[in-house]
Amino acid sequence: MVMEEGGLRDRGRGTPATVDSEPRQILVELVEQNLDAICLSTYRTACKLRFIQKRCNLHLIDIYNVIEAVRDAGLNAVELHAGISVTRLENLVSSLFNQLGKRLPTTHTINPRESAVLLVEFLLAAVDSEPDSRLTVLSVKAMLATLCGGKLLDKLRYVFSQVSDSSGVLVQSKFDGFLREVLKLASTVHEGPSFGYTHTSARSCFPQQKRVMLNMFLDIVADPPQCLVWLPLMHRMANVEHVYHPVSCSYCRGNAMVGFRYRCLRCRGYQLCQNCFWRGHASGSHNNQHQMKEHSSWKSSASKLGRALSRTLGCVSSREPPHPIYPEEPERTLNLSNLVPARPVGNTSDAMLLSTSVPESSKSLAVARRMNEEHALIAAYVNRLQSSVDSPRREDEEHKLIARYTSCLAETDGPGVIPNRSINFDVNKQKRELIAQLECKNREILAEIKALRVEHDAACQATTNPTLLAELRLLRQRKDELEQRMSSLQQSRRELMVQLEGLMKLLKDEEQRQAAQAAGSSHASPSRPSPSSVRSVGAASPPAHMYPPQDSLAGVGGDVQEAFAQGPRRNLRNDLLVAADSITNTVSSLVKELHSDEAREEEERLLNGKDRAG
Repeated sequence: MVMEEGGLRDRGRGTPATVDSEPRQILVELVEQNLDAICLSTYRTACKLRFIQKRCNLHLIDIYNVIEAVRDAGLNAVELHAGISVTRLENLVSSLFNQLGKRLPTTHTINPRESAVLLVEFLLAAVDSEPDSRLTVLSVKAMLATLCGGKLLDKLRYVFSQVSDSSGVLVQSKFDGFLREVLKLASTVHEGPSFGYTHTSARSCFPQQKRVMLNMFLDIVADPPQCLVWLPLMHRMANVEHVYHPVSCSYCRGNAMVGFRYRCLRCRGYQLCQNCFWRGHASGSHNNQHQMKEHSSWKSSASKLGRALSRTLGCVSSREPPHPIYPEEPERTLNLSNLVPARPVGNTSDAMLLSTSVPESSKSLAVARRMNEEHALIAAYVNRLQSSVDSPRREDEEHKLIARYTSCLAETDGPGVIPNRSINFDVNKQKRELIAQLECKNREILAEIKALRVEHDAACQATTNPTLLAELRLLRQRKDELEQRMSSLQQSRRELMVQLEGLMKLLKDEEQRQAAQAAGSSHASPSRPSPSSVRSVGAASPPAHMYPPQDSLAGVGGDVQEAFAQGPRRNLRNDLLVAADSITNTVSSLVKELHSDEAREEEERLLNGKDRAG
């Protein structure tokens, strides 16, 4: 897909960039975000470039996708300072987003054309940010590697591979060009005064006396130079975009914070969200001169206490390095020039000398065995003999050369071509046997699945029998009747309990009235009787409260009357409680019998269903 940007196609290969008269769409959207209200220039630059990254959907593309797209566009074979046309840039960006659209799931869709147009607009605006600048391969690689998503460590490794020599040492001139192109991004978002390019920027990044290798270059992750301090911050912002802090902001009083959390080291319990801190808001006794600590995650009090105890007891291991340690020298490619020379030998004597040197060099033979280049060596020898001067002994020398080489191969301990082929045949045979076993197991599993499906279909047909359905309906009706009967019994039980409570209340009122009558009769007597007379009276007749008058028992059941009859007094409350318990036990036993009847009917129904299915 090639984008139609009429005003942009006029810029040819390697021609200087010109500033367009109309403002580009993505820069207009950037101004609408009001990110200039952020006080700190580092956070302001990182927020602006993060917005550009997400608006162009570059956060969905990692550095490996960029490397693949650059390779497919053929830019790896071009010098870094060579200029490219806008059309070629459009094709590169379009292929990048077309591949992204194929990788994304169906639930997450993007507009590849719109993303490509916005990205090309921003890249050209970055090139236009400096006068007399042009679009080069280095500018495309540097800007795409900086703005794409993924890990910062992988991006820096790719950048180092572009600005270093074959021995793995940083080339200062290449790094200076890379830094110039990267800092154009900051100038494009109007942060040139803070992070613009200067001639001393590259020299201030690394010591001049030392050779900058890969591990020293990767220290940018932990200790970035002043001109690139926004680069690690942009990646940290991407990592904490969805981090939740269950605390409220001390300024805006928000219920929770998302992203960074800033805690004052002087004001106790004073915390700010990232929006308030970036814009310099403060309240109460706190001011912007206080030192703040940035938190990218939330830790509970228990985890903090455990970590403090572990640190105190020495259980916490030492800090790991900010990045893995890589070998200083890059891996060298295998040199096969000693096996197959680039040019043929001039005469027969040279061929014979080379043939005699082959058995003497054990290293060359070992490499030849490892790379399976025996046929190539024989072909090389034959070509040398054919290109040599004709002589009567040519055929004999050729046979001697081949015989000597075969004897050399026979004397070596390593396996030759034929054993390797036999091993390959054995491996292929084992693979075929394994495939046959897996296919057999697959057929068995499919047969079991088919049998289970047949059983399931038969069970479904059995459940659709009209006789069974009729029995099920009858059982449901019987169950409904039993439930109604149980509910009526429970209602009767509740009524009995209400009657018992009323009876208990009546008995309590009667006892209170008798006690009041006894107290009134004792106050009404004119003189206090003597103890002897009291004892005689008590022996002659029972107390008044022991035998209440029979008239007061009207309307009370026979059990109550019997309780107040002549003779020793009974505990009527206990009798009533026993009666209530007996009623409860009777209802419970009835419910159990109903449930047991239902269980027996269910078992009979299942047995009848199985018999009919059989």
